[in-house]
Amino acid sequence: MWPGPVGGAEAGAWLRAAARAEVAQGIDAVYQMVADQVEARGPACWASGRCCDFGRSGHALYVTGLEAALAALRWVPGRGAGGVAGGSAAGPGPMVALGSAVELAAQRGRCAFQEGNLCGARAVRPLGCRVYFCDRGAQGWQRDLSERAMAMIRGVHDRHGVAYRYGEWNALLGAVVAQRGAELVIRRGAGG
Repeated sequence: MWPGPVGGAEAGAWLRAAARAEVAQGIDAVYQMVADQVEARGPACWASGRCCDFGRSGHALYVTGLEAALAALRWVPGRGAGGVAGGSAAGPGPMVALGSAVELAAQRGRCAFQEGNLCGARAVRPLGCRVYFCDRGAQGWQRDLSERAMAMIRGVHDRHGVAYRYGEWNALLGAVVAQRGAELVIRRGAGG
């Protein structure tokens, strides 16, 4: 199991909630609002990979448990480390591999989905990755947009009775991936 403060019951609750269409649609609506705002402002992304190399850049990525669960559910194995939205890992093997990648990335101070200088999970990335740009001209408005979007994500948690936890990306992703892998093993063992 992934070491850290998140238990299997909490991670399991996030996974079950993220699998509900109305919850996922609520998060997706926030992500779309952010995409529209970012497109309207046109910040520069230099594809330097610095934003994903937390240790080198000196910053951390924080997400909600629901965002981590949604990323884990939508990640598709076989498309690099990150995959794309719209699918799910069919068995426990890919989740075990992703869990190992997350643990190694955390030890190295990076994101498990970073492939060279690019995001290997662009379609499933959390809010912080959608709002943050190295472009210094974006720093004023991205802070305001981030706060507004995070309040909206908090609202999704509240409206659907989902426990809210805001924590470091690798820790929360690792917890939900470990729980997802365990659930898949149990389901397979039960013949489902």
